[in-house]
Amino acid sequence: MHEGFDEVMREHGAALRRVAACYAPRGADREDMEQEIALALWRAWPTFRGESAPRTFALRVAHNRCVDLLRRRALPTVHAHEEPPSPAPSPERAAATSRRLEALERAILNLPLGQRQPLVLALEGCSHAEIAQITGLSESNVAVRIHRARQALRRTMEDDS
Repeated sequence: MHEGFDEVMREHGAALRRVAACYAPRGADREDMEQEIALALWRAWPTFRGESAPRTFALRVAHNRCVDLLRRRALPTVHAHEEPPSPAPSPERAAATSRRLEALERAILNLPLGQRQPLVLALEGCSHAEIAQITGLSESNVAVRIHRARQALRRTMEDDS
């Protein structure tokens, strides 16, 4: 019944965690989101008919679950995070990189959902066709939303500089 599920989780678990990271702040909310995604995928897996790639199916389930949880829980937008580790050589550069990554993560979390979802999928390496299949949007609408999301991120990042 769930044949192939473990393989999908092994191969695409990191991508599913990154999806959760774009919908919930670090900490308990994100961990809950990751667990909800895994559970939703477990429940949905028997319906997978191979009409898309397993990765596309898993990302669709993840995004749908995240959107559903956001609507039900109304998770707050993120304003502060713990700093991620940085491989930068100097402490000054590490601090600057950390601040920039934190600002980018905050900016992505604060994008409207209609822009955030296609952007996150694009960042995961999905094509516009795959994103359209996952979200139910047209490919041209996907392109427009990603373009607008990138413009908004540029403006936000420039303002933060």
